[in-house]
Amino acid sequence: MPVNKKLLVTLGLLSIVVFGAMTSGKPQDEGFKNLKVLPKNISGDNLHKVMEEWEHSLGVHCNFCHARNEETKKMDWASDAKPEKEMTRDMFKMMNKINEKYFHAKKDSLGMVMKAGVNCNTCHRGTAHPEVVVPEGRGPGGQPGPPPAGQQPTPPAGQ
Repeated sequence: MPVNKKLLVTLGLLSIVVFGAMTSGKPQDEGFKNLKVLPKNISGDNLHKVMEEWEHSLGVHCNFCHARNEETKKMDWASDAKPEKEMTRDMFKMMNKINEKYFHAKKDSLGMVMKAGVNCNTCHRGTAHPEVVVPEGRGPGGQPGPPPAGQQPTPPAGQ
């Protein structure tokens, strides 16, 4: 049975092109960029859940921490252009330290705290900048402060 050399060469070249197209193309997803406190191997679903929790706890939207790329007109998730993003990282680290030290919180296989004693909502309660309230009649550090205007100071007990 005679073999057509042109057909054989054409099929060989075609198979190389098809194989090359299957193995190249877009590189594998390299994960999320610029994660500094969240696990590098966090899934898209888990990252979205964390971002939604922060969004609801602070009563904000994505653009509170994330900058917009004016050239592409899209959010630049990896950008550190906004100081709020670094503050969020610091607050997340503080929350984790509190939970580990005082609530003995354990971490899952991704390094995320599984059960927390405190979270963002503990202080923020839906506001981006929670108000610091000093109890009435108290000054800095919880020490008795001056009485409100127009009132006489109350003498300490036992005098």
